[in-house]
Parts: sequence; C-alpha cells; structure tokens
Amino acid sequence: MSASNPAPPARAWADIDLGAIVANARTVATVSGARLLPMVKADGYGLGAPAVARALELLDPWGYGVVSVTEALELRRAGITRPILVVGPATAAEEGACREHGLRPTICDPATLRRWTSGGQAPFHLGVDTGMGRMGFPWYDDGALRESLAHAAASPGWEGIFTHFHSADCDAGATAEQWQRFQQVLDGMLRRPALVHAANSAAALAGGEYAADLVRPGIFLFGGAIPGRPDPAPVARLRAPVVAVRRLRAGDTVSYGATWRAQRATSVATIAAGYADGLPRSLSNRGQVELNGALRPIIGRVTMDFTMLDLGDGPVSVGDVATIFGSRISLDDQAEAAGTISYELLTGLARRVSRRYEEAR
Repeated sequence: MSASNPAPPARAWADIDLGAIVANARTVATVSGARLLPMVKADGYGLGAPAVARALELLDPWGYGVVSVTEALELRRAGITRPILVVGPATAAEEGACREHGLRPTICDPATLRRWTSGGQAPFHLGVDTGMGRMGFPWYDDGALRESLAHAAASPGWEGIFTHFHSADCDAGATAEQWQRFQQVLDGMLRRPALVHAANSAAALAGGEYAADLVRPGIFLFGGAIPGRPDPAPVARLRAPVVAVRRLRAGDTVSYGATWRAQRATSVATIAAGYADGLPRSLSNRGQVELNGALRPIIGRVTMDFTMLDLGDGPVSVGDVATIFGSRISLDDQAEAAGTISYELLTGLARRVSRRYEEAR
C-alpha cells in the first residue's frame, strides 16, 4: 500500500490496486484489438469511478460508460474530459445537462430521437435490442427502426450505435445470433456512424470477432473472472480488523437467534465488518474469511456491523486483520459461497467502507 495510506482504518476497508485495473484493461485491448470504452458505472463497480477513470487515462480510452447523468457529472467534476456515454435511456429532463457537459445520451425510441436532433447537432448513440429485452430499438424492423435509422442518418450528431450481449460468458451460439441480428440492422442503415460497439468483457476477451470500433469491458477490469477467458489480475481486497477476542465454553451461543452453539471450548474473534459494509448476510454459518494466514469459519448470523469467526485454539489478537475476499479467498470464490456474483459483492461495498488506493504506474 502506498505511503498515502500509512495506517489501516478502525473498521472495514478496501485495498484497491489501480495498476491491476490498468493491467486488466490492457489485456482486453490486446486480445480484442479494439479501442476501449471502459464501463465505470455504479461508482466504478463500487471501487470509486473517479479514481478508476483517472488510472485508465494511461491507456488513452475513447471515453467512459456510465448508466446515469448523475454518474457522468461526477466524472466531469473529477476532471475527466473524454466523451462519456450514458447507457441508460435519455430523459427529457436530463438532455440539457447532456448538451452542457458533452455527454453522449443513449437514444432508444423515435420520440426521444426527434427531440434530441431538433435541439442541435450534439452527439448521440442509438441503442439496439438484439435479445436482451431491456431497452433499445428492436432489431427486427417494426417500422420505427427503419424510420429512426433514416432520421439518425440525416443528423450530423449521430456518433454511434450499439447492442448488448446477454450471454457472452456462457452461450457462444446466442452471442453469434445476437451479432447476426445486429449486422442485419447495420446492413439496413443509410450511413454508418463513426462508432459501432457491442462487446462486453466476455465478448471482448474472446478475440476480435465482436470487437467492432470499441469494446466495453466492465467486470474483468475490476478483477471478476470469466470462464474460458484469461484470468484477471486481482484488484480489490475487502479487509477488516479484529476488534474483540473471547473464549467460549461448550454450549455457548453466538449472534442473533443463537443459530450457532459451541460444541467445545473455543475462541471467537469479532471483526468490524457486517452486512452494512458489504459482507453478505448469506455467509452466516457457512462462509469463511482469511485471518493470519488461516481460513476461519463465520459463525452465527452476520450482523449489521460485526461478524464472528471461530478460531479454535489459534492465536489471534485485537488489531489483527482479516481479509474477506481478494487473497486466499478470491472475489469470485466468496461470491459463489454467498450465492451471488462478483458484481454484487463489489457494488455492495458500502460508502462507509474506506477505499485505499495503490496508484497505477
């Protein structure tokens, strides 16, 4: 950890290696052969969007992707001047901010397209639904698509068009089908905008087949593994200090509901992290964390602010540091144990969890 973080906090914190994020982004760029449009929505997947974006400036990305105008404005306040694509559907109330701050809205319906283009020549992207079923112009021609493509082609502000894969990490056939549908849309355009993009982390790491002009990596940048793809460099470690150590007798209980009872005399450590910090309650009586090089089981219910660990007769002292994920227990392994995915563990990190950054070099 850098000299700017000399002492650990009193409660849970996250150590974040910005150099690892840059290394993961470089892997995506190398494998895909395309320029990057890193997704830094949800506060940089919980790790701090401004810090992440500033680190990624080393790779000269085209710009950054967020889901809301609020997120985009945070990047602008942090000094990020590159293009920012807002992938959530544009609303009339947000269009003024988009124009003022050079944000690229995603337009998904004819009415919004007409409104945006009538207001000037500011850049915009069209979203196309090829099977995700979430938002965007439907890939099949229902009249609205053909009309909107013609309208967009006549606008100097039409900068990009994109779709989103729903199963690039697990279903190559479905991804190929979505790509074919997208190509059908592209073939029907009167002109091609400067930027065509579709590939998320999983598709970009499959090679150049779906790379187009930009790729939009997300979870891989932040250390989330994707089956069948290169392993990412670990990025984040969620850590918490031991704040109490107690010796229990056989028969003593632990935590709310007394769901755990000691079968023998044992020592218990309390760490300063709970579900309000991002340690999932689903790990109650089933998860484990690393403490002093050993894996220690979580006992009793995870509480809002604290979690208890069974030490047996292992030596542990107040002030020792537990690692919840990011070391011997990887981000993905802990997510699996909690019955969730790496995305949710990262974005579930609470605001009160300090972020400590190791700078990219």
